[in-house]
Amino acid sequence: MGCYHSKRTKKTPGYEEPTVLAAETPFPVSEVEALYELFKKLSSSVIDDGLIHKEELQLALFRNKNKRNLFADRTSYLFDVKRNGVIEFGEFVRSLGVFHPNAPVEDKIHFAFRLYDLRRTGFIEREELKEMVMALLHESDLLLSDDFVEKIVDKTFRDADLKGDGKIDPDEWKEFVSKNPSLIKNMTLPHLKDLTLAFPSFVSKTEVEDSEM
Repeated sequence: MGCYHSKRTKKTPGYEEPTVLAAETPFPVSEVEALYELFKKLSSSVIDDGLIHKEELQLALFRNKNKRNLFADRTSYLFDVKRNGVIEFGEFVRSLGVFHPNAPVEDKIHFAFRLYDLRRTGFIEREELKEMVMALLHESDLLLSDDFVEKIVDKTFRDADLKGDGKIDPDEWKEFVSKNPSLIKNMTLPHLKDLTLAFPSFVSKTEVEDSEM
């Protein structure tokens, strides 16, 4: 028994069983296990503590841990479900599941709504929309005049705010996105479709371990 326990790999803080996570996400068990190997690499890329910090997630998603990025900040905040400043394995897999090509569109729309709801009021207000538009333009290195940006924001808000009450609620957002699906294009990461192809070494390692059990 002592020999068996000595070979067991120490799990990261907040570890959850792959079977549990597979039942709650689009990922099969083998891919959840592959994600755990990825999680361990990411969680030690800046601070080696078995947890993903904002800088580590930003480095993984956007290849830069220092550059100010509103989209990265919001994504990190939403991944951190427990609001304790770090992302545990379960939070990582469940949140990443939203970006899976097979995830329900409704989940993607809801996640995108929360990205834009910067002040967490349950509505998207004009200033929040403007901040996100400015951030996205900045990330795309597009230089537009202030007047042109205002026109983009005004038209977008006018089209989305169906009730004309100065804010966009979840139902209005869903309707707007259904007519403008490009708004959630960045909510799908195609390589999540088959992690057995993206991370073959992780999966083959998992299969060997499974055969030895």
